[in-house]
Amino acid sequence: SQYYSQALLLPSPNNRWITNRLSTLQLWLFHLITKQLMIPLNKNGHKWALLLTSLMTLLLTINLLGLLPYTFTPTTQLSMNMALAFPLWLATLLTGLRNQPSIALGHLLPEGTPTPLIPALIMIETTSLLIRPLALGVRLTANLTAGHLLIQLISTATTA
Repeated sequence: SQYYSQALLLPSPNNRWITNRLSTLQLWLFHLITKQLMIPLNKNGHKWALLLTSLMTLLLTINLLGLLPYTFTPTTQLSMNMALAFPLWLATLLTGLRNQPSIALGHLLPEGTPTPLIPALIMIETTSLLIRPLALGVRLTANLTAGHLLIQLISTATTA
């Protein structure tokens, strides 16, 4: 069933398909995005290709549609950014803890830490790790909102 879902998302033309420019452009774009996302990953990371390509396509489409006049951009809302950020952060964290637990836990303590500071630093790093998706979601929302406001102000100033 995984093959069929990939075939529906990324159709590859064969002699039974009548291709047009739009489907050729769509296939080229999906191939380009997937290639760029998968180059830095090893073979085990390629099982995330479908999720990451669909997420990238969704975000690109939503943000480009938000540039049209009188449209609403959902990614400027904190709720959508958190709904996307939290599960992906949790999946990354749990995958790291499952596959390489000593390396993942080793990030909680910087190398060369004096012995008396170890408990405090572990608590600080754990808190930092748990707050990370919230902080990044708020920053992303603020940056997107500022960008859209800036584009709106410039376009209003040029048309007036």
